[in-house]
Amino acid sequence: MSSGTVFTIAVNPKIPARLARLEELANNLWYSWDRSTRSLFSRLDPSLWGAVEHNPKAFLKRVDESLLLKAAEDQVFLAHYNSILSAYDSYHSEPIRNGSTSGLHPADQVAYFCFEFGFHESFPIYSGGLGILAGDHCKAASDLRLPMVGVGLLYRQGYFFQTIDNHGNQQVAYTDSDFEDLPVTPVLRDDGAEVRVQVALPQRKVVVKVWRAKIGHVTLYLLDTDLPENSVGDRDITHQLYGGDRANRIEQEIILGIGGARALREMGIKPTIWHINEGHAAFMMLERMHDLVQQGLDLASALEAVAASTVFTTHTAVPAGHDHFSDDMMLAYFEEFYRELKITREMFMELGRVPGNHEFNMTGLAVRGSRFHNGVSKIHGDVSARICKDLWPQIEPEENPMAYITNGVHVPTFLAQEWTDLFDRYLGHEWRSNMCDEEYWSRIEAIPDHLFWSVRQTLKSQMFYGIRARLGTQNSRNHGSEAHLDRLLRFADPINPNILTLGFARRFVTYKRATLLFEDLDWLRRILLQRDRPVMLIFAGKAHPADVPGQDLIRRVSQIARLPEFEGQLLLVEDYDLRLARRLVSGVDVWLNSPIYPLEASGTSGMKAGINGTLNLSVLDGWWGEGYNGKNGWAIKPGPENMSPSLRDKEESKDFYETLQDHVVPLYYSRDKLGYSPGWVKMAKNSMMSLLPRYNATRMVTEYIKNFYVPASRQGALYSDDNFSGAKKIAVWKDFVRRAWGGVTIRRLDTPLKRINFGDALHFDVAMRLNGLQPEDVVVELLVGRQFKKSSAYEYKHFRFEFTGMEESGEHLFALNLVPDLCGRLDYYIRAYPHQPLLTHPFEMGMMIWL
Repeated sequence: MSSGTVFTIAVNPKIPARLARLEELANNLWYSWDRSTRSLFSRLDPSLWGAVEHNPKAFLKRVDESLLLKAAEDQVFLAHYNSILSAYDSYHSEPIRNGSTSGLHPADQVAYFCFEFGFHESFPIYSGGLGILAGDHCKAASDLRLPMVGVGLLYRQGYFFQTIDNHGNQQVAYTDSDFEDLPVTPVLRDDGAEVRVQVALPQRKVVVKVWRAKIGHVTLYLLDTDLPENSVGDRDITHQLYGGDRANRIEQEIILGIGGARALREMGIKPTIWHINEGHAAFMMLERMHDLVQQGLDLASALEAVAASTVFTTHTAVPAGHDHFSDDMMLAYFEEFYRELKITREMFMELGRVPGNHEFNMTGLAVRGSRFHNGVSKIHGDVSARICKDLWPQIEPEENPMAYITNGVHVPTFLAQEWTDLFDRYLGHEWRSNMCDEEYWSRIEAIPDHLFWSVRQTLKSQMFYGIRARLGTQNSRNHGSEAHLDRLLRFADPINPNILTLGFARRFVTYKRATLLFEDLDWLRRILLQRDRPVMLIFAGKAHPADVPGQDLIRRVSQIARLPEFEGQLLLVEDYDLRLARRLVSGVDVWLNSPIYPLEASGTSGMKAGINGTLNLSVLDGWWGEGYNGKNGWAIKPGPENMSPSLRDKEESKDFYETLQDHVVPLYYSRDKLGYSPGWVKMAKNSMMSLLPRYNATRMVTEYIKNFYVPASRQGALYSDDNFSGAKKIAVWKDFVRRAWGGVTIRRLDTPLKRINFGDALHFDVAMRLNGLQPEDVVVELLVGRQFKKSSAYEYKHFRFEFTGMEESGEHLFALNLVPDLCGRLDYYIRAYPHQPLLTHPFEMGMMIWL
């Protein structure tokens, strides 16, 4: 109807008393990993369920009341409903398993800050890997009963929806979320008023509202500035994820870090362990320091008290990827703040300085404001240690405090239901509580091959159904013909899913090299277009709206997919999201990954594929550098880092082609009389057995607890007890060491021997000028290792010198007697570094001298 004014009113159904707890289920993101809960809503009205993007809360506001009344009398539906409530109640009441949180104090609580959180497609406050990882961290923390709260931003617009036109151009659409439809509720005070905090920005104060979301046992607090009290510009601060300019970015990070810390304080939540997932939230450290200074602590002591209980995880593999802001911008936003810290402008800026860069670097602040730092894979830990090496200038990168904990994925979320059912049958229901037991998962080998293959084919069929629906919509919108759609979908046959299918789905950025397989199109044709052994390639992914090179990659994929010979065997699927991701990682036969080494920090999509029996074919970067064992997939050895980009791409694409041609395709099509390849099934089983117990989020969070959370709790208490006496003591000591260290020297007094017999003793004497320091303020040590084995410092044997007295010259003498237990040529080194029992990491001061 075109005339007249349109008036809209929402009519919400009344939920029958017998189904009252549907609202509770809809408001707890437990549904994001419990498929039975999602299916309960779906069976009420499948069409509406799809229309609301699988959002239970939105569904309950729109479902027809007659359907609810009918369901309340349907004994089959009620049985399903009651079984889900029983599982829900059991999950929320059962005790901690496996002593996973042992070592934590009863009063301990973790606060986990992140810029985005990805739980489910119905809650669009995520863009990609960082958010999904944060969501999985929360889910695993809930499974482990870890006392944890999350802190993030509630975006009115999450990441964009993507369409791709006939020319391969990415079209971007943003949709405003109605918070009434999201699984969030305002946090209220005891008097019923909403919890709000204020954050100072230049010449004004911004009011921030706090929302709550439940993720099983974990509570996530989300901050929102879209309030009538704020100006139009300030209401937009939390409007869009990864949108806006530099001013919008710093304001979002101020709201997250400073506003988040204030919100927790306002709610009476007192974390003992603070964890920031990437540097976006590092301003939280400033706010905590500010709070302690206001209580009377000096800044140096406040910094030590804050850092002792703080964990910083970095996900970035290139220096340029770390957020940084100009001096002028920082001073505009923090001039009053640093004055309240009772420090000079330059002292404030030094908190975020990194050598060689004059801007305020959020990673620099994050490292200085924490004592536990990690990358997200072994390779990335080494890369991060090198990136941050100048923050510990006299320490070799291999020994500096940057550690690593390899990412993991939440198995209940990403393991297909068909595998869950098969595991229940052949492994027993207890597999859920043996998530990290590698010996337990070897039982997969006993699953009959034909049943294993049947699940794989079922999942591929489901994927094909989903892809056909998406491509059908895509073709219709782009005014494609039915004949064209038929040609496009001729191999994506759910009834006969026997074509070898490769998947590449991730963010389109240049370093991920989505088009690497197009280096030699003639070779690719020979691999894909064999009549008796055809291969299909499926691509999906988004490029940031400001990333022109990334969008060019999408156009290139689209261009190749439109070539007549590739039509139907190279598919580009639009609007990659969590729902499509779950289908692809479980449905394709091979998961491709082709990053430029060493720029893939971790990557988790390959883990999700591997736990579903999909085989990885990937460059040995990120997590695959640890995960590959020679029997669970295929690996591409990266070229040297100093190789020219064009030559590197040529050589690595050649390895991809050869691996596909000589190994992947022949193995897949080596089928027996039952219609599948026993060798392929064997490798797929090896993938599941080797990857599932190692690359799950339960293992990841357990390692955070053991390696970081328990020590952070201990150090935090050590520094804060007795009116922060530990923090004050270490701050004074560090200041003294920094002023003295430039004048510290070391020299050797004994004559080095060239050769001894096994069993003979060596005696070492050194003299040190300590420049006012005491002998107990330093460690003098000898490192010994075999000459032929170029080991890292961790692999050398370490021996500590003893203080023996003083020379008349004022030098302090240190000695060591050693009987080597190794034969052959040995290399040894002598070095000294500051030492204090209160230090969290022995090299956290970044100071060391070598002979």
